[in-house]
Amino acid sequence: MAADHSCIELSTISPTSRLAIDQRSPDGSTTPAPLVENTLSDRVLSTSMAQRMAEVFALLGDPNRLRILSALVHQELCVCDLAEAVGMSESAVSHQLRALRSQRLVAYRKQGRHVYYRLKDSHILVLYQQVLEHLQEPDDEQP
Repeated sequence: MAADHSCIELSTISPTSRLAIDQRSPDGSTTPAPLVENTLSDRVLSTSMAQRMAEVFALLGDPNRLRILSALVHQELCVCDLAEAVGMSESAVSHQLRALRSQRLVAYRKQGRHVYYRLKDSHILVLYQQVLEHLQEPDDEQP
């Protein structure tokens, strides 16, 4: 089955939040979609999705978990190597990894008596890289 290489283009049509979703084909041509009326409240996160996002951000609010993720950005590691890399006990690292696993931020595989952890998917890597890049930007604010 051939991959669908079309992408969806979102373009705001007017300040009254009319939104058109055009289908763009690989050759660059677009097929106009009907206009859809959207209010701002239609585009705000649902309460349940906001709650789920808050749980992920709360989990990422711990410096030790972020240090563990920073090690996993570079390679898959077992608990003992992670503990050494971040300067924590294996028990403490295992506890943090359970929390990260509960929100699907890390995945693991077993090999013999060792458990190896890695970032769950590219979304986690991108999130980590974006926050790091944001923090490394110069402060633009002038007093």
